[in-house]
This record gives sequence, C-alpha cells and structure tokens, in this order.
Amino acid sequence: MMQHRFFDDKEILVIDNAPKNKNDRTWCFWEQQPGAFEEIVHHRWKQIDFYSNSFSARFDLLPYEYKMIRGIDFYNYVLAKAKQKNNIHFYYGNVTAPGNEAGKAFVNAGENTFTADYIFNSIIFNNSLLNPDVRNAGKPSGYKLLQHFKGQLIETGTNIFDDRIATFMDFRVSQQHGTTFVYVLPVSANKALVEYTLFTEKLLKPDEYDEALRQYINEYLKPAHYTVLEEEFGVIPMTNNPFEKGEGNVINVGTAGGHTKASSGFTFQFIQKNADAVVNALIHNKDPHFTPSFTQKRFGLYDSVLLNILYNKKMGGDKIFADLFKKNPPQRVLRFLDNETGFAEELKIMNSVPTGIFFPAAVKEMFG
Repeated sequence: MMQHRFFDDKEILVIDNAPKNKNDRTWCFWEQQPGAFEEIVHHRWKQIDFYSNSFSARFDLLPYEYKMIRGIDFYNYVLAKAKQKNNIHFYYGNVTAPGNEAGKAFVNAGENTFTADYIFNSIIFNNSLLNPDVRNAGKPSGYKLLQHFKGQLIETGTNIFDDRIATFMDFRVSQQHGTTFVYVLPVSANKALVEYTLFTEKLLKPDEYDEALRQYINEYLKPAHYTVLEEEFGVIPMTNNPFEKGEGNVINVGTAGGHTKASSGFTFQFIQKNADAVVNALIHNKDPHFTPSFTQKRFGLYDSVLLNILYNKKMGGDKIFADLFKKNPPQRVLRFLDNETGFAEELKIMNSVPTGIFFPAAVKEMFG
C-alpha cells in the first residue's frame, strides 16, 4: 500500500500484540528478478546441493537465485518506510476476532474497538486447522500435517562453509518421524543457519530438535567446535482443509487466508502475490476477497495428492523429492513449487514419480 499514491489519503492502523524488534525468523525463497525486498536480502545463492540416500547432486539455479531475508531486517525496513507516512499508525494490544457491523469492519484490541472500511487479518483464530487431532464436525476432513522446524545460526572456529552454495534439502537424516530434512544456509565461511525440518502430524519434544541438530552438525558438517549465535522455531500448517477467506469487510491474509502452499509450507512469496492482488483490487474498486483461479485450483489438486500420499505414508517425502530433482532440471521443480508451470511441464513432473502410487491418489482427490 505504501508504494501506491491511492492510499496516501487513507488512514491505516497496524495492530499487533507487541513491537517487532527481535530477529525471530528467517525467510528463504527464490526469484529470477530483483524483488520488492531486494535491499534487505541478507544472502543469496546461485547453486544448491540436494542430498538423499538414493540421489544427491549439485545444481546451478540460474536464472533463479535462492535468497534469505532475516526477520529483523524485514521489520526494520518496513517500519522505517511506514514512519515516513503520516497516515500510518501503530497500536499494540491483544486482538480478538474481527467482525462486521453496519457496513463496517471492527476489531477489539486491548481495551479499544476500532472500525474501518476494511480489516486485513493474519491471525488464525480457528486452532483446529493447526491441530491434526481435531476433525471438522459434520464436514469431510482433509489432511492435516505440520511443517515444524528449529534452526540454529552457528559460528565455527574455522572456515568450513562455501557461502556460494546452499544445502536446499538433506534427507540423509532419520525418517523415523516422517518426511525430515535439513537446510544448511551458509552466510559466510564460518557461519551458517542449520534448519531441522519435519512434515509430520505431531511436534517433537524441545530437546529432540536440539539433539537432531547436534547429530547433523557433528556427523555432516564436522566442525572442531561451534557456537550457537541465534535460534528460531516455527510451525506452519500443511493442510487442504479450507481456510476462511474472510467475510464482509474482513479479509483474511497470509496463512490465515490460505496462502501457505499446502504441500510444502512455502508462504513468503505466495503472500506477496496475494498482497499485490489485494492492492490492485482496492485501487480499481473491486472486491479484494481472494477467489482462486483455475490455475490455483489445479495446483490445489496437486497439493492434495501429495498430502494424501504423505499423510497415508504411501511414499516417503525423501523419495518423492529425490525423484523430482533427479528427473527434472531444478528450474522446473522451483517453478512447480511456485505454482508457475504450464500443463506440459506438469506432465513431466507427474512422469517423474511412481504412477502406481500417485494416480490412485489423484483419482481419490478428484472424485472422492
């Protein structure tokens, strides 16, 4: 909104429960061109490594670059831009579910009630969408997995990393809990973010993430010693259950609006695309509610098929991704994960994985 003069005479209030002043998360994504946040890209890689017990390779990504943005840099960048605008205000307080009344949207925050022409909500108030044990009463229930991860930014005593190459996925770790892999994202010769990631129904105990990270670092990175500089932990829903898009003048955005890719947990770039669509709709006096296109519905089907297979343990995610990277150029895989392939490329993706497993799952998702 700050990039469009259309909003210069609109009063904008940002409500959160606390100021954003900590480096509490990291976003990684790939782009072919400079993006909206190019100024704060912390590091970028033009090559990635992929590891599994059945296939491993190093890939050149051009014309893509794999990019990292740190949470604190993102917050500071956006907040600094907002301070230059007299019409943008901030309020901190606990938020309860927004609603509609008399043609306006309202939200309760702290001891105050605010009304607006539109409220854009990124809070998930329906926790059943995040809990695999909770089924939707009276409705067919989709698949519910969680992508959960713990990352450690480590500094080693010697230079053991090549900061030109990121480990995109390393599936050589134990798959006993389900689909499990590690990212290694070097930002210098002696510093890297190591992220232990799982696609499962249940979270682990806190010390299990720490032990898995210790094992991976000692077995595969093998530093003489290292120091943990920062830690992060996150949980992202992976489900084909529908998220509420919002009602009336309340528009759900982000994960709350269903803009996390169900089969991978990728979110950052999908949120940017939706934000562009919302702003464009408002500028042209159109309905800003999200309505999936035919293409988005098609990729929603692909997501459901993969969730079906992972949820029912018909094939491990390590083998699926190994097949994808073994039988396709990485650029095609990245376009597919971004929902940007055409049908001809998608047929090639489909031919990369076992038909006997994927075809019955596709039939089930299409016809029930």
